Amino acid sequence: MIDRGLAFIEANTEKLLKDIDKYVPRWFTILFPAMIELSESVDLEIVFPDAVTGTVSSIFCNRQNLLDKEELVGKHYCFPPLLSYLEALPPSYTVSEEDICSNLGGDGSLFQSPSATAKAFMATGKIECLAYLQSVIQRCPNGVPQTYPMDEDLIKLCMVNQLQRLGLAEHFVEEIEEILARVYRNYVEQEGWIKPTNTVAVQLHKDSLAFQLLRIHGYRVSPSLSFRWFLDNEEIKARVEKQPEFFSTTMLYTYRASSLMFCGECELEEVKSFSRNLLEKSLIANNGEPHVKLSQLQKMVERELNIPWLARLDHLDHRTWIEENEANLLWIGKTSYDRISLFHNTDLLKLAMQNYEFRQSVYKNELEELNRWSQNNGLTNMGFGREKTTYCYYAIAAATSYPHDSYIRNFVAKNAILITVVDDFFDMEGSLSELEGLTDAVKRWDCRGLKSHSKVIFDALDNLVNEAAREYLKQGGIHDIKISLQDLKEIDEGKLNFLLLNLTRNQHFVMEDSIAFVKDIIDKKKKEFLQHALVDGQSDLPKPSKMLHLTCLKVFEMFYGSSNGFDSDSKLLEDINKALYLPLSRKVRTPKILSLHSRLKIKHNSMQKPQFIWSFKHKSCISFSVPQVSPPALRNGYGIIPVNTKALLPGFI
Repeated sequence: MIDRGLAFIEANTEKLLKDIDKYVPRWFTILFPAMIELSESVDLEIVFPDAVTGTVSSIFCNRQNLLDKEELVGKHYCFPPLLSYLEALPPSYTVSEEDICSNLGGDGSLFQSPSATAKAFMATGKIECLAYLQSVIQRCPNGVPQTYPMDEDLIKLCMVNQLQRLGLAEHFVEEIEEILARVYRNYVEQEGWIKPTNTVAVQLHKDSLAFQLLRIHGYRVSPSLSFRWFLDNEEIKARVEKQPEFFSTTMLYTYRASSLMFCGECELEEVKSFSRNLLEKSLIANNGEPHVKLSQLQKMVERELNIPWLARLDHLDHRTWIEENEANLLWIGKTSYDRISLFHNTDLLKLAMQNYEFRQSVYKNELEELNRWSQNNGLTNMGFGREKTTYCYYAIAAATSYPHDSYIRNFVAKNAILITVVDDFFDMEGSLSELEGLTDAVKRWDCRGLKSHSKVIFDALDNLVNEAAREYLKQGGIHDIKISLQDLKEIDEGKLNFLLLNLTRNQHFVMEDSIAFVKDIIDKKKKEFLQHALVDGQSDLPKPSKMLHLTCLKVFEMFYGSSNGFDSDSKLLEDINKALYLPLSRKVRTPKILSLHSRLKIKHNSMQKPQFIWSFKHKSCISFSVPQVSPPALRNGYGIIPVNTKALLPGFI
């Protein structure tokens, strides 16, 4: 077993240390050297590749600096205090019994950490510590968590978030609804809303994630009740500003939550501005220049800042999360409520990959059907304008998550294709008499007298209206809606460009003023629209209809938010290929464990064991030096599960 453990470390340490080389998390700076020292104290040899020995040495130096500079228990818990890592502090670092006893909680724990409490019991013999440890073991027989009691609301929120980001929410609709209903009750009542005791980062992470998930699922939640509180505390705010890299994960959740902003929510504007500034700082190196090579987390931050939520399509978002997802990506040590068990994460990734590939197969078949429809109706080879069948289908398919909404996707795409052809016909191809003839034919809904392109366009429109009317009756409709659809015509003709109209009415404006004015109006209307689409009971439309309208808004933002991507022949090709054709570029990796024979071979292959000898400042007059003891690792706190929709959420409902 020891040999297998050492082989695991040697097989995975290089990748881990390379991933965190740019920024080593504080918790890792404390725990990693302690693991090495513990292994050396029992004559276990850990061998590191040459490529990472410099990083290992740097981590030891950083720990010494941290131990020299930080107080044992700081005034404000922007992150867990040093004392909460008692089991990982080196024997030469002196901690008094008084320091330990004065920080024990009412439950007998040291900052609700089982491992730190175990060390506290070994140092003080306090019976309260032993009682806490026995209680934890009884309640968690399958493995001790990093902290106890655990914040179940936060654990559930993280699981729901993971399911949504992987594109699996459609398979867990009832479970997610039940989880969020319980979370909402605690969130509103606040009395049941547990405030994490050990770090500001975790509390802000929890509040931001709760606000985001509850709002996007239709609940009425106020930002003033949730996560703006940290901006009102100048000391906490200053600490966050001084450590943008440490708080980058938390600020990422905060920034995402602030994207779901309704009209009049000024507090969210402030949160969004603050979190964006912090995230931008996290992408800048110490020399003031952008990082040459971004870490995985920094890539996520950069993408979040560059592409607004409204301009991102769900299907591609799921692909990005699947390809870049790592079990430890957002792990913040003892506060790692958001870290899914490695075994759960592997199962979820397998299911997500199968789900994504299934969607791709559905979408490819639907696109082939749509191409046949376009060809059969004569729209593919009109001889002018833009051929955008694939663009139109990609937009609506990638913006939705449900493979079974086949008819809706095809119907919306057909409308978009026809609108594109008509727009090009009116802009560049049709003569005045042809345009007038087509307009009159649509008003009469009679194709007599039409020919060539005008006849093709009218017939395609007529076929589409008939198809919609038939589908409505097929799905249980009791009225013939064909006449109603035919009457959906544009009444006003010759509308002026709003920018030019605004310049005419405000003669002191220049074009830049008019653009800014119009952008402000559009921004306000988008926030109003978002509120109508997301909040239950805000409008009479059924939720699926509201979600379809929101999907259309996201498509327009994707096409036209920053530039005219719809008219580009190349801008969207990579995304289209990813959405419809290219296989996922990751494999689900299980923990790699080498055999003893393999480990011994690696040992002699350009690897060495660095020696670390450091001195640490003594903090107090009483010293204790006992063997470093850590509780068994939480191998799988919720049990090993097969890949099926019910088993993937054990204990969460």
